[in-house]
This record gives sequence, structure tokens and C-alpha cells, in this order.
Amino acid sequence: MKRVLQIALGVVTSVGGFLETGNIATASQAGAAYGFSLLWAFLVGTICTIFLVEMSGRFAIASHYTIMDGIRHRFGSNIFLLTLAVAALVNLMVLTAEIGGISLALQFLTGMSFQWWALPATFAVWLLLWRGTFGLIENGVSLLGLLAVCFIVALFFMDTPWSQIATHFVPRSSINDPLHYGFIATSILGAVISPYLFFFYSSGAIEEEWDKSYFGPNRAIATLGMSFGAIISAAILILAAMIYPPSGIENVEGYEQIAMMLTPAFGKWGFYLFAGSLGITCFGAALEVSLAQAYIVAQGFGWNWSENAKPQHNPAFSLVYTGSLLIALIPILAGIDPLQITIFSMAITALSLPFGAVPFLVLMNDPIYVGEHGNGWVANAAVVFIIALAFILSIITLPLQILGG
Repeated sequence: MKRVLQIALGVVTSVGGFLETGNIATASQAGAAYGFSLLWAFLVGTICTIFLVEMSGRFAIASHYTIMDGIRHRFGSNIFLLTLAVAALVNLMVLTAEIGGISLALQFLTGMSFQWWALPATFAVWLLLWRGTFGLIENGVSLLGLLAVCFIVALFFMDTPWSQIATHFVPRSSINDPLHYGFIATSILGAVISPYLFFFYSSGAIEEEWDKSYFGPNRAIATLGMSFGAIISAAILILAAMIYPPSGIENVEGYEQIAMMLTPAFGKWGFYLFAGSLGITCFGAALEVSLAQAYIVAQGFGWNWSENAKPQHNPAFSLVYTGSLLIALIPILAGIDPLQITIFSMAITALSLPFGAVPFLVLMNDPIYVGEHGNGWVANAAVVFIIALAFILSIITLPLQILGG
């Protein structure tokens, strides 16, 4: 019964790690521009995420290493520093997007500009990291993310074309603007396959001292939790496809448009449900990204690290998440549009995926680290294919999108 409760808690709190500003923004953009036709990107990205999250937990249980520990130990300082630099840069961009999401949610609720909320929001994230424990962050804050289930509920209050939706989980070739289509698909894959999630998950397994009895729960949490989060993200895309094109909106230009997504189903309360969902999920994601940043730096350089320890016992670890939050805060204070930051950072995330995934796959096939718990050919093939797809799409579409404005 204890294991069942742990799995159930792990599944529902996975929403806080999976669903955040990247998924909300990219799903809304995709639905407005291309209807249901990009649902396949969420399906493909979720399959890859399930494999990678399960592998992250399995690696930690079998080897007693975190991912970054393993990369440094197996490949040496050069590969480690390259992986760390890429992951840290991407984490900073994602953290900026999450702070922007929290600030925008507060703007919707109060009417004050998001720039005024950026500093208080960042301070709240830092204070909880400074004073809180891993369990509080993982279970307490993330559990609040269940408010986002309102996106699924909204589908049942509207005339949802279920049979039509079911036909859009396969890519289509008849697209008017393949460049933009590819860019949005890339952003979706980057939002779903977030590297910080794997670093955070493997570190959490070590923090919570998972032993070999957790192989089964780990598999269940990865599969059910990521699927649960993906269903909510897909619901956002479906709502956007049902609401925006009939209103003549084919390009979502700001979160102000996205904020009205739930009003057709819930009336004026839909606006507040959206603001609450955005703020809570972004707050949970900001905590996890900040911790993931501190984890990878501290683990890579051999410093003391643990969210459960007091800051004076691991000062370098605490300094990393403090500095990261301060750096990520700057673009939001400068007034840069959080939606543009989010979409761009998700595309950059897709471009960065091979830098962390390739050495991780090597580790997962090395019996010195995982013994008999290594990967099978199905897991290896699926991850390689999806990571290669995301990388190729980003190589093709990202430079042209930047040059085209």
C-alpha cells in the first residue's frame, strides 16, 4: 500500500514538472496556427520523455550516481564541461521563461505590469528554495499544479470533435508554411523533452535514497506521470484549435490572448483558472529548474549538495541557484515579452538535446554503471530517433526563423 501511495503521489505531482509555460505557450501557438495537426509532436515528445525519465531514475537506483556525476566520471572533464555549459545556458533561458510566466499570472490577477511582479516572484522562489526541503518542493508545491486539470475539464463543457482529433496524431505533409510549422513542432519537442527534468529526477532519486525496490515505482511514475502531464498539454492545444481559428486568430501574439482560453467553458472564472494554473505550474517549474541548475553544477564539481541540508552546510550549492535566479530575472525586468522568450527558449532546448542525451545513453548501456539494468534496443532506438528529429528540425528552422524575425 505504501508503494501504491508513493506512485499515486508521484504521478499527480509530475504535472508540476511536465506542464509549465513552455507547454502552455507552444500548445497555444500550435492550436491557433495549425489546428489539431501538431498533436503528433506532443505524442512523440512524450514517448521520448517517458523513456528518459524512467532511465534517469533507473540509472540513479542502479549506479547510485546522478546523471551529471556519471558523465563526469565516465567521460572526463572536457565532455563534462561541454555538457554542463550547454545545460546551464538552456536552464537559464527556461528559468527566465518561468519567472515571466509567474509574473504574467500575477499581472492578470492584479492588473499591475508583469515587470513589477518579476522581483517579488523571484524572491518567493528563492525563499522557498532557501528555507524549504526537497519533499516540500516536489510534493507540496507540485501538488497544487493539479489545478491545471481544468484544461481537460473544459473540453467536456464544449462541443469537442473527438473523432476529428483522433486523426491528427500522425504528421501531415500538406502545410502552407512548412518553415513555421517545423519551428513550432521544434518548440513543442523542446518544451516536452526538457533536460532539466531528467537532471532533477535523477537527483531526487538520490535525495530520497531510492533503492532497488523502486525500479517498479520508478517505471510507473515515469509512464503515468508524464502521460498525465501530456494529456493536459494536448488539451490546451485542442482548446486553442477550437477557439482561436474561428475567431480569426492564427498567430497568438501574447499571453493576454492565451489567458482567455478557458472563458468559453467557464465564463469569467475561466480567466482566473487560467491565471492560477499558469502561476502555480510556472512557480513549481521555476523551483525545479533552479534546483536542477544547482544540482548539475555542484555534482559536476564535487561540491556538497542537498536541498534537504541547511544552506550553511552546502553554501556553493545555494549560491548557484541564487545566482541563476538573479541572472534569469534580468530579461523580465527589462520588459522583454515573456511569450517570445518562452517560444525561443523551447526551440533552443530542442537544439541542445543531443549534448546531454548522447552521453546519457552511453551510460545507460555501460554495465559498469547499471549492471543488468541497462537499456534494451527499443529504448535506445526510440530516444535516438526522437532526439535526432528534434535536433534536425531545430537546425533547419531556428536560423531561418531568427533571420525572418
